Amino acid sequence: MAQMNMLHAINEALSIAMTADERMVIFGEDVGHFGGVFRATSGLQEQFGRDRCFNTPLTEQGIAGFANGLASYGMTAVAEIQFADYIFPAFDQIVNESAKFRYRSGNQFDVGGLTFRTPYGGGIAGGHYHSQSPEAYFTQTPGLKVVIPRNPEQAKGLLLASIRDPNPVIFFEPKRLYRASVGEVPAGDYVIELGKAQVIKQGSDITVLAWGAQMEIVEKACERAEKEGISCEIIDLRTIAPWDVETIAKSVTKTGRLLINHEAPLTGGFAGEIAATIQQECFLSLESPISRVCGLDTPYPLVHEKEYMPDELKTFEAIKATVSF
Repeated sequence: MAQMNMLHAINEALSIAMTADERMVIFGEDVGHFGGVFRATSGLQEQFGRDRCFNTPLTEQGIAGFANGLASYGMTAVAEIQFADYIFPAFDQIVNESAKFRYRSGNQFDVGGLTFRTPYGGGIAGGHYHSQSPEAYFTQTPGLKVVIPRNPEQAKGLLLASIRDPNPVIFFEPKRLYRASVGEVPAGDYVIELGKAQVIKQGSDITVLAWGAQMEIVEKACERAEKEGISCEIIDLRTIAPWDVETIAKSVTKTGRLLINHEAPLTGGFAGEIAATIQQECFLSLESPISRVCGLDTPYPLVHEKEYMPDELKTFEAIKATVSF
């Protein structure tokens, strides 16, 4: 085990994957000698050469199209979109090409070796163009997997699993945790299975579900609730698509209550899909309406970032309201 921050863990995962797979290449804006805007790819060009870690022009659609082409020829392509806010120019290439390549060729061809890495979320005073959480846009597209880690250990294992998964994966990285999240990370090569949620803490009164940077927020809210005698079961969803219905339903059947927290806006956020599915699966076990604590239905506001965020206190109040319903 070694202690490192999330950026170091991601960088180590990329290095391990490139060492094990000579077909793997990394590309994106400024990822080469500069090491990316957050330095996630620092040192990789020096280690593996300019042919395997290189810069692209400033065109997200071009990056995604190039990635599809490489992956269709059997390469392991890891493309960085510098900020998740700028993934939208690449949207057509991702949802209409990456996601459908295997299906439309009758499984004769695929781009399964493709992974998109992109930092998402707020908390860094980045304003409306560097703070968005667009994960839900991609969850309605069959053929894509969507993965979000909560800490360095999870980031390394989930990223290695994403790179090696036989399907295209979008790997969203919570950028406010890049240097803030520090923890023990296993040495060497390991993977964490995609599509499986993790129960972080057992509880009996309410299930609290989140992913990515919001895990730290809900854990603090649950600590407050525990002091008032409310037993919280905390779950990290980890893979947003396909999501682990079984683990969540089992927990809610036990606790009778569910609160979902995510940073993206409430309307159209993935919490709505989870709530609809769980009320269908667990209807006779529910003791209260399913609660959603999410971002506001506004553009991400720089000056009102604190008010926008689904923070510890909002989550704590919602836990109390749900339990006392």
